[in-house]
Amino acid sequence: MSAPAFTPDQAKEFHEQFKVTYSAFVGLAAVAHLLVFASKPWF
Repeated sequence: MSAPAFTPDQAKEFHEQFKVTYSAFVGLAAVAHLLVFASKPWF
């Protein structure tokens, strides 16, 4: 049993949304690391 395949248009739409979500996650993680580093530097 395989996963359903996306059409090329669906794949492009999914990829665009994935990039936005991933960028938001990376940005939030970077801010969190900066805040922790500001309060308690680890080097």
